[in-house]
Amino acid sequence: MSVPDAPATGVPSDPSDPVTAAPARPSRLDAAIAARLRRTADGLVAAVVRAHDSGEVLMVAWMDDEALHRTLTTGRATYWSRSRREYWVKGATSGHHQYVRSVALDCDGDALLVSVDQVGAACHTGHRTCFFTELPVTAPEAR
Repeated sequence: MSVPDAPATGVPSDPSDPVTAAPARPSRLDAAIAARLRRTADGLVAAVVRAHDSGEVLMVAWMDDEALHRTLTTGRATYWSRSRREYWVKGATSGHHQYVRSVALDCDGDALLVSVDQVGAACHTGHRTCFFTELPVTAPEAR
């Protein structure tokens, strides 16, 4: 999905650096915010999503500059689908909406912490969280 008449933002100080390379899709994200992002080679930043009320981690998704712009300006969690190669607003088809309460950028600029009011399940499997499979930890107890 293209954004008509939207200027590209996020041009890094070193355009040859693949980690901070500018996004491939145009965006209306504030240039000061875009300049702080460290993106993957395909222009994405990991978004860790947690429940605002409990702090429970619900899911991890991906955002490019425009998805972050839409999230910040609409209050609805918007992500970039790597498989479908399009934007998706959480809950648009499932009815399991995420209403954004806050967004924080980590110290390295390569991850976002999105606090949401979750309506319904966060996971596409119908579970409240995507992290429902516990793995066994067999390492000796740390002291």
